[in-house]
Amino acid sequence: MRRHSALAIALTSAVALAVTFVFIFPLSFGSQSPSPAPQDFAGLQNVLAFHFDFYSGSAPKSENGFQSLDSLGIKTIISVDGAIPEVDLAAKYGMRYVHLPIGYDGFDDARKAQLVRAVRDLPKPIYLHCHHGKHRSAGAAGTVAVSLGWLTNEEATKRMKVCGTSSGYKGLWACTAAAAPMSAIAIDAASNDFPRITKPNSFVASMVAIDETLDRLRLAEKNGWKAPKDHPDLAPISDAGKLADLFRLIGEPTETPKSGAETLTELRSWIANEEIKSAELERMLDNPSANASEISQSLAAIGASCKECHAKYRD
Repeated sequence: MRRHSALAIALTSAVALAVTFVFIFPLSFGSQSPSPAPQDFAGLQNVLAFHFDFYSGSAPKSENGFQSLDSLGIKTIISVDGAIPEVDLAAKYGMRYVHLPIGYDGFDDARKAQLVRAVRDLPKPIYLHCHHGKHRSAGAAGTVAVSLGWLTNEEATKRMKVCGTSSGYKGLWACTAAAAPMSAIAIDAASNDFPRITKPNSFVASMVAIDETLDRLRLAEKNGWKAPKDHPDLAPISDAGKLADLFRLIGEPTETPKSGAETLTELRSWIANEEIKSAELERMLDNPSANASEISQSLAAIGASCKECHAKYRD
């Protein structure tokens, strides 16, 4: 009887483990198996595994997102988004946050090596996220997975497609396509500075970057929303995403020429509205059936609003 009970317990445990395995690791790895669609959980979107203990997805939304990460057994959260991570909520659930932002246009070798070392060395499972979990996180996860020898370039780019990474983010695709397995010596040489928070640019620096990005978008507009031959580095959707990110991450406007609580409240409201407009511009550029004139109108509205803001708060 005792033997039968032990067998029953063992079988029950095995079934529970199998269910957990399927739930937490929804992918079968290898070129022979197609990747299923990403999964959504409470407070999380677009969650997809790039390895048995390495996930890409959206930023955790509210405490629900951190509860979902906790239920998945996540030990380390890596953000490649520029927004300040909610480190206190992560700590509440025993998870470490690492903040290593990258751009919509990709990232350099130093940042790649730092991300690879973080994923190799930090407690697992690891959840890597950007804002939406579609573009930057998938590009970074694909590059890291190839660099650690977990996936081939083809397998990694397939997972980016499954995540919904837009073809317009050429820099992110290029990072994964150019990635190659890194030696332990090369990874050990990378920075092991894994900050909980990387502070955003100053308010003034952010405004300068916004103006520069708007100029790039206007150049693309003149060429039918495509990169002109004399400016092949332009990527309209990437620049629109960067613009939304700049408004999202803009430094706190505490030293405006016209200071005061009322002025700062108005300015913060304007910033929030411009983020929404820029995100809509990004969505339009990602839609092949979008009307070019409507896209131009969207860009013009952002530009006009910026001009009005300059006149009111800066000039």
